Amino acid sequence: MAGMGWITAIIVGGLAGWAAATFMGARTGLIANIALGIVGAIIANFVLRLVGIFPAPTLIAQGLVGFGGACVLIWGARALQGR
Repeated sequence: MAGMGWITAIIVGGLAGWAAATFMGARTGLIANIALGIVGAIIANFVLRLVGIFPAPTLIAQGLVGFGGACVLIWGARALQGR
């Protein structure tokens, strides 16, 4: 979450993680939602930069990136658990 302070990153990450957990039907708590959002945003930003896409360092852009990354993390965890 480039360009954001720690408090802002936690708030945006928590909202993104909560939205992703709700969208994907995952049952996670507050700490897991924050972790999903922040880790999802870090991974999604990394992957997007590899393909030449540089998301804006704004709250909305990073929230959307965090949401997408958190959805991918939830999907990946479910795929690994299904084996």
